[in-house]
Amino acid sequence: MGQQSAGGVQIGPVVGRAIGGTVQTHTRRTILVVDDDENDQAFIVSAFRSIGVKDPIHVASSGSEAIAYLNGEGKFSNRSQYEYPDFLITDIKMPDGDGFSVLEYLRRNAKHPIIPTIVFSSSNDPNDIRQSYRLGANGFHLKPTGIQELRAQLKILYDYWSTCLVAQPDLTCDAEPATRASREDEPVARCF
Repeated sequence: MGQQSAGGVQIGPVVGRAIGGTVQTHTRRTILVVDDDENDQAFIVSAFRSIGVKDPIHVASSGSEAIAYLNGEGKFSNRSQYEYPDFLITDIKMPDGDGFSVLEYLRRNAKHPIIPTIVFSSSNDPNDIRQSYRLGANGFHLKPTGIQELRAQLKILYDYWSTCLVAQPDLTCDAEPATRASREDEPVARCF
């Protein structure tokens, strides 16, 4: 299927980024993988590469490190090297900030757009699944046990999310959390 135009925005194999109310298109997507297990990190990156993904893939080993990446802090301060992610995959059970802390941070921080965020976990606990969706996860997937299954799962996720438009962070936004009705009546920060 070729690229199609929707209101002047290219869709298909090209991803669009909304910047300051406009959408720019590009073919490069930055992926952030958040997992404390070095073997899982290596398997995920290797699986992405084996299905032909050439985009930058960065790894954070905890929720705290992922939040530092999102903020461009510390070793992630060079945004030309550590671009803001277009797609985020996170485990939930990690020391030093779990995946829930990443989801919570994205939900509550007005400077960060809603980016495709997938929970990739070995937990099938219904409470973990519910909490992930409540905190804004776009999907919850069990980590496959075999490399072939991992490749197949990541290909489906990558192919789907690579056609979605992704907003860039609004670094000029200084909004305080605004209360809106939600399931939990929690304050949610937002910039419009």
